[in-house]
Amino acid sequence: MKKLIAVLIFIMAAVSVILYSTSDRQISVSKNGSYEDTVDTLISEIAEYAQMTPAELLVNGRSMAGFDYGAKFGENMEIYCSEDFLEDVMGCCVLDYADGDVKVERNKKEIYYSGSELMVDADGTFIPVSDVIGDLGYSVEYVLKDNSVNFTNNDGGDNLPNIYDLRTDGRVTEVRDQGKFGTCWAFAALGSLETILLPAEENIYSVDHMSQNNGYSLTLSEGGEHTMSMAYLASWKGPVLEKDDPYGDGVTDSTLTAVKHLEEAIVINDASPETIKSAIYKYGGVESSIYMALSYGSQNSEYYNSGTNSYFYNGDETPNHAVVIVGWNDNYPKQNFAITPESDGAFICKNSWGTEFGEDGYFYISYEDVYVCSQVVVYTVLADADNYDNIYQCDMLGWVGQIGFSKPQAYFANVYTAESDENLAAVSFYATDENTTFSVYVVPEYESKESLSNRIKVGEGQTRYAGYYTVDLNQRMVLYEGQRFAVVVYVYTPGSTKPIAIECYAEGRTEDVDISDGEGYVSLMGEIWHRAESSDCNLCLKAFTVNREEELIGDVYGDD
Repeated sequence: MKKLIAVLIFIMAAVSVILYSTSDRQISVSKNGSYEDTVDTLISEIAEYAQMTPAELLVNGRSMAGFDYGAKFGENMEIYCSEDFLEDVMGCCVLDYADGDVKVERNKKEIYYSGSELMVDADGTFIPVSDVIGDLGYSVEYVLKDNSVNFTNNDGGDNLPNIYDLRTDGRVTEVRDQGKFGTCWAFAALGSLETILLPAEENIYSVDHMSQNNGYSLTLSEGGEHTMSMAYLASWKGPVLEKDDPYGDGVTDSTLTAVKHLEEAIVINDASPETIKSAIYKYGGVESSIYMALSYGSQNSEYYNSGTNSYFYNGDETPNHAVVIVGWNDNYPKQNFAITPESDGAFICKNSWGTEFGEDGYFYISYEDVYVCSQVVVYTVLADADNYDNIYQCDMLGWVGQIGFSKPQAYFANVYTAESDENLAAVSFYATDENTTFSVYVVPEYESKESLSNRIKVGEGQTRYAGYYTVDLNQRMVLYEGQRFAVVVYVYTPGSTKPIAIECYAEGRTEDVDISDGEGYVSLMGEIWHRAESSDCNLCLKAFTVNREEELIGDVYGDD
């Protein structure tokens, strides 16, 4: 930025200046006094232009146009970035506090902002970075000609400290006790979910409600897994607050409604310790499954050192327990483990066996544990319950299986009927593996499966990991009560032969699956469509709407 201003001063010393951007807007400045006044006027003109015209965002010269990030500008061309950009792209830890203040941390640098320093508008909260960008390992340049902002990384991506613990930042809830029940999976899922909004907002969610209202035919003693918790949250069954459905009393209230809405959760297979650390740093607690050689309440095992509260399993038993990873210590001595791994380093895990276990309910697990990195779940986006008004779905049990055409690509569509005058606002689906490219379409007037050829493209993107994703539509579609409409998604998942997530019967635990409530279609090329229910499955593809108070102009917005 300083370099740009210096060049402009040199030019204006000789003549008046007229600068053009790639748009039709003209920026005109005449020398009318001191050079400083002229520069201030020019910066003000450029800032006004930049504020009115969304700039292209680049990272290391690569456009981020396919992602929903943006930069904004202050009156003096200060650059503001969204919290999502700082977390997802720059690898920062961004903490919101209840008083409106924000802390941005990267490696060992901590930068604090008062609420008055932030830019808050309808697009969210934006944080000024121009003056501190070097402390965050980046430099930034605004190019007027291209109306672009380019962030360049200067530290090789070294964004993580050697030691980090969510507890020190007030980003964990209390340790709880599952008792005699096989509910560790629900404690781990909700324990991870509870960390997302901390320290600004603390909620304790009901394990009883999740474990008894998930739709699966399993008792409290039979356990569960992450696909069950994701389905429960994605279908708006929960979460509900612990105070409204307390744990361990043998009863539940199925009439309770969700107090938050899950919008995104990622599933990482064969994660590296660095990937898990980055997820903790940016988002919060990470749900992981391990093989626990200890029985509930015990502290005796050849794999557990009760003196140091450390655990390292290197056997071949299958996972049987779920925990929340809340931090790490790269320097944790390998000698602390009952069985010595090759290297130092440990994750800090929150258990669900009460505070009498381990270090007040926490324990250390080696980076080299055979299962701790094998599959982890990160709940990345949790919205208020008023983000959308209505949900259309037929996959109450969520991602049970997969189908496809023995190819990595496929189209899939669900047909719904509007229950009132509404605006279609978003869709959600599962990416079944890494690096899935997707496109989202809508069919405003559905009459038969041939109507699916009349789809209108309304969004696209790419997911880095498998998981559950919600795509807010760039433009919303008007729906009238009784109108039949369809949402369509195209996916390309490299290496997959069955890239579509489905709800289906899968032995006893899904015996209550209902296939009669859906109307879905699948296609290889988007031309010939096959009814999904003919294959005894529902498609995992939901639609979200908002109630319409004022009618939009036109029926459909979107790009062909």
